Formats: sequence, C-alpha cells, structure tokens
Amino acid sequence: MGMTTQTHTVPTTPTASTASTGSTVSAASAGGVAPTGSRVDFAKAAPKAFRALIGFDAAAREGLDPALVELVQIRSSQLNGCAYCLHMHTSDARKAGESEERLHMVAVWKDAAHFFTEREQAALALAEAVTLVAHAGVPDDVYARAAAHFDEEELARLLALIFTINTWNRIAISTAKAPGTDERAGR
Repeated sequence: MGMTTQTHTVPTTPTASTASTGSTVSAASAGGVAPTGSRVDFAKAAPKAFRALIGFDAAAREGLDPALVELVQIRSSQLNGCAYCLHMHTSDARKAGESEERLHMVAVWKDAAHFFTEREQAALALAEAVTLVAHAGVPDDVYARAAAHFDEEELARLLALIFTINTWNRIAISTAKAPGTDERAGR
C-alpha cells in the first residue's frame, strides 16, 4: 500500500507546521486502502473531496479545547462503531494527557457525569444527538444545553466537528481501515 502525502488534521500536541490545528494524518489513514488492498483509496480517488474535508475539519476544531475535541470524536466513533477512529482518537487523547479513567468513562458518561465538566457533558450530549440524528433528531433540550455552554461561534464549530468526525468514521468504515494502522507522520 503506497502512502500519499495528503493529510487530515487531528488534535494532538501542535507541531511547527500545524500549530493551530494539531498533527497530521496521511490520506491512507483517514480513508485509504484496506490492508488487503480491496477497498478504494478515498484520498487518491477523490482528492478534491478529501482536501475539502481536511479544510472543514481544521476549521471546525479551531478555537475548541483539544481535550473536548478528542472526547467528542471518541464518543461519535463509539456510536458509529468505527474502531479505526476510536483507536486513533483515544491514542491522541492519551498523548495529549487525558487520563485513562476519563477515557474509560466516555462510553458511559451519563452514568459517570462527575468525570466530566458541564461543558463536556453538553458537548457529549450534542455529539450523541447529532451522530444518532436519524433516531430522534436533535432534541431541543440537548441543543439548548449546548447553547448554554458554548457561544454561537463555538457551537457552530462544535457542530462542524461532529459533522466531520461522523464523515471520517464513514470513510474509515467504508474503506475497511484496520484499527492500529495509523499511518500519520511521526507515528
């Protein structure tokens, strides 16, 4: 499998080239060829769409707390059953200093609310509602809770972040990305 040089931005410790948005992911890691080579290399086959998603992702996370970004991406990846993205974002969260205890509680955050701030809980609730939008829409109370903790611009970026992780999950699942095969630069 050949690696491409296109990247998908994910929040980790900033580097000189990605100080505002985090580290980078190779195109193969965010939707490339499955280990068997049986699936499409999304970045190579649809480079304009891939680059547009990278830009959308970077704009979405701009100004949001990196820990919050990881929690949201982890929860949406759990709900979507995306093992590839779940592995990637829990690894990134650990490297950014997130505790094992909190990582273990993300899936059951409602029953372990004391592990998370009110703001994080509001973001996790919104992430669940948007990720599972086909089940019950986005309930007014969930939206209002998030709006109480995020100003309008932050709320729009949080929504955009949820949209992007759901898209990345669908790319990774559709192209059969194997968890633990993170091919980002510096791994």
